[in-house]
Order: sequence, then structure tokens, then C-alpha cells
Amino acid sequence: MDNTFVVEVTNQAIKVTMMLAAPMLLGALVVGILVSLFQAVTQINEQTLSFIPKILVIVISLVMLSPWMMDTITSFTHDLYVSIPSVVMGK
Repeated sequence: MDNTFVVEVTNQAIKVTMMLAAPMLLGALVVGILVSLFQAVTQINEQTLSFIPKILVIVISLVMLSPWMMDTITSFTHDLYVSIPSVVMGK
């Protein structure tokens, strides 16, 4: 097994992980900022007010993007399994 292969697979895994997590994290970030602005304008100092909207955005994004997420992780896993013979045989 070559070091470049391990580095390449690790980089791809990190890239796929970031791609899969980004929609939910960005949605929660936007909702958190909007709720914070609402709290600042109305002077409501309730700490738990932002949790329900964030959870709803994350669940909605999971439901809407689950086909793309499954396709992405399946493609990555398939490519990883296909590359096993070349690693074992030493290219």
C-alpha cells in the first residue's frame, strides 16, 4: 500500500464528509443568525428559542437532500471498493 493512496482516500473521505454535512450546518447557521436577530430586535433573551427552528431546518434538509446524500456516499463507497484490487496487487 502506497502512502499517496492513503492520503488520497483520506482527502476524498474528508471532502465527502464536508459535502454531506454542509447543507445541514449552513441551514442551522442561517436560522441561528435569523433567530438571534429576532431576539435582538424584540429583546427576548430566551436561550432555548433557537433549538426548535434549527432542528426543523436540519430535518427538512435531511429529507430533501437524502437522495443526493445516499448517491454521494454510495458512489464514494463503490469507488473505494473498486480500488481494492489495485491496492492489493500493487498497481
